[in-house]
Amino acid sequence: MQIKQYPFYFKVTVILFGLVLFVYSLSMLSGILIPFAFALIIAILLNPLVNKFQSKGVGKIFAIIFSMLLALLMFGGIMYFISSQVMGFSENFPVLKEKFYELSKQLQDWVQSNFGISIAKQVELINEALNKSKGLVGQTVGTALTTLMLIFILPVYIFLLLFYKTLLLNFLYESFAEKNSTQVADILKQTKSAIQSYMIGLLIEALIVAAMNSTALLILGVKYAVLLGLIGALLNMLPYIGGIIAIALPVLMATVTKTGYSTQLGIIIAYIIIQFIDNNFLIPKIVSSKVQINALVSILIVLLGGALWGVAGMFLSIPFIAIIKIICDRVEGMKPLGKLLGDEIPTKHKGLVWGRRKAKPSLSETIINDTK
Repeated sequence: MQIKQYPFYFKVTVILFGLVLFVYSLSMLSGILIPFAFALIIAILLNPLVNKFQSKGVGKIFAIIFSMLLALLMFGGIMYFISSQVMGFSENFPVLKEKFYELSKQLQDWVQSNFGISIAKQVELINEALNKSKGLVGQTVGTALTTLMLIFILPVYIFLLLFYKTLLLNFLYESFAEKNSTQVADILKQTKSAIQSYMIGLLIEALIVAAMNSTALLILGVKYAVLLGLIGALLNMLPYIGGIIAIALPVLMATVTKTGYSTQLGIIIAYIIIQFIDNNFLIPKIVSSKVQINALVSILIVLLGGALWGVAGMFLSIPFIAIIKIICDRVEGMKPLGKLLGDEIPTKHKGLVWGRRKAKPSLSETIINDTK
């Protein structure tokens, strides 16, 4: 039977139309898909703990419930600590607001005298920027219904994903030909292990960065050092973009609460040193070495995630592009795409790449291997 060949422009048109339809569907169904995406990542992280409970003789349902309760207690402890810091910040908010207003007035006068931009025009530009930012935040929260779904349906998603894990895996096995079952099993096993080690590595890295940020800010005498250090560690999960925002927040706080500019300079130097330690020591040693995304793809995917799903999309974009890279690295026909997403730069064209020694397992990979 002769297979009909379609012209190149027709194939490209169909692919582009499919991509547009796919992105449009993701945008329209964000209220459902955002909680599901978070639930999928959390379920993958909790899976080793569920297996551990089951190996001790605990039933499947109770193993899932115990694992979710432990995760909830940990999350609740972190949120209680952050809320206590926020309460201290809110008590002094009127004073900080007044000081910030004085500084902003001085800045407006300086801009008007040096650049000739009137205060009214400055206010108009600021309002335009705020309106644009509201769109980004609005995509994250969406409506009250989206927020309620994120709170109440997230545990349901997590429980059902863990409960029907075997059913979902069997569906993936049966979706491919029997001759490929071994390859599918290998891809699923390696993908799950790499994702778990990658996400656990990110959490460990965030804790260390939070400790370093808070210590540096405490030494410099910045108010609310612990809160700003935690926020900086969370923002650090957004590559490149998050690091810039993480520096801006304590610098702004020091500007509002202190006189002079020595503290701000100290903050910038300290955060540059922390970023150097993070990029050159923590990420290679703690975060899984199998999932390294290059800078170009990281920035692009974070911006695309923000445009699609707001702040939630910015946080979800890196884990999911990492999942795509893991799959691409293990499927023969998709390996070039995996290399394109990765951070290994070839030294020669046409596949003549210098070999690298096999990297030692990272800390997160060791933790995952020990739980099996």
